[in-house]
Amino acid sequence: MQIVQSRRRFLATASLAGAAALVGAPKSLHAEPPLETTTVHLLNYGTVPCSAPVLQSILGELLHAEGFADVRYADWQSNDAFGARIASGEVDFDYNFPAVHVAWIEAGVPIKVIAGTHSGCLELLGNGSVHKITDLKGKKVGVDGDDPNDFTRVLVSLMVAYVGLDPDRDIQWISRPGTTAMGLFVDGKVDAFLALPPQPQELHDRKVGRTILTSTGVRPWSQYFCCQLAASAEYVSRYPVATKRVLRATLKAEDLCASQPKLVAQWLMKSGFTDGYDYALQSLTEVPFARWREFDSEDSLRFYALRMHEAGMIKSSPRKIIADGADWRFINELKRELKG
Repeated sequence: MQIVQSRRRFLATASLAGAAALVGAPKSLHAEPPLETTTVHLLNYGTVPCSAPVLQSILGELLHAEGFADVRYADWQSNDAFGARIASGEVDFDYNFPAVHVAWIEAGVPIKVIAGTHSGCLELLGNGSVHKITDLKGKKVGVDGDDPNDFTRVLVSLMVAYVGLDPDRDIQWISRPGTTAMGLFVDGKVDAFLALPPQPQELHDRKVGRTILTSTGVRPWSQYFCCQLAASAEYVSRYPVATKRVLRATLKAEDLCASQPKLVAQWLMKSGFTDGYDYALQSLTEVPFARWREFDSEDSLRFYALRMHEAGMIKSSPRKIIADGADWRFINELKRELKG
């Protein structure tokens, strides 16, 4: 997908690049091993509601600074189809929920989870009859599509299983063709749904629904990454220098979102990513983007693998999931390099 660089976008890019130079500036690239490839295939998340499109929107500019001359984008299709796309080499990197990565590793998709990125972007919203998670027993929960492996369904299933409910027997999962889970909730067709930025900000502003759980403030979810970066196992094996630089650009994007939310929100507006500055700024200030420095990536993958194993969603042990599908050498190096 080719992106036309307008004057407005150019000015936004210049401002963004200038700010990025101030956050975690690496040592000279001339002092590092040369890139094995200057090409990387990423996913164009478009308007998918979550923090990943925000990072992807600014990541391209940071990758050019890391020496990547050819940053290519594959259009979003669906979260469930992405495992096949990374396996085929169509996409090299993916931001996703740890539970999604765990499911792919269990299924034999050749990926390596290389780092946790941020936490706290999830919010479970309910109507007036739902005050806590246990109130979801017998209630209707909205999801996007009928796939039982849909990531929102998996995450809500883990949340309700954690408080002793059976997600298959105690929850009515509702989806409608052509209607989002948020649309079903707003129309009163379901009692709850899992919202991702900027959906919670918009619904709070409209005074629709109540917050049942946030992954920012409710344990144990608040203690782990809600999003991690995974790469094609082949890309990691063939291009370790390039892998590290993609991750470094990602972490600088995280730092930029944390330290310069107003600038990033303006960038998102000027680049045409969003027309809602207030919602964008609120999302940026509420998501803990700097947590990659504090949390342990392996702990998060282990936590979700354990929850999924206990819920019968996977057969592999957390230890096997980590052994088969994780590589922490890059994040360990960059935590030392980008300290402070």
